[in-house]
Amino acid sequence: MLKMKKVSEAYDLKVFTDAGDFFGEVEDCIVQGNKVAGWKIRASKNSYLSSVLGSAKGVIVPHQLVKAMGDVLVISKSAAPVGGAPEGEEK
Repeated sequence: MLKMKKVSEAYDLKVFTDAGDFFGEVEDCIVQGNKVAGWKIRASKNSYLSSVLGSAKGVIVPHQLVKAMGDVLVISKSAAPVGGAPEGEEK
């Protein structure tokens, strides 16, 4: 059975990758027409996203990469940016 959820209930949900890494928190929803197109994910303290992005505040994840939504949002690991410190910076 498909369970419906209001978009407003998704704000501040914790976001995890399908590999189990804490990714961040939902900040906003991007709607095109009457469909959800993507999710703005805020890089919160001690998240995988904050360690990869550095000074950036977050990322936009396309809705196609969302695997499940309930008490938390589960996204595909392929949505995670790959890399280390930007050029010229060292960890």
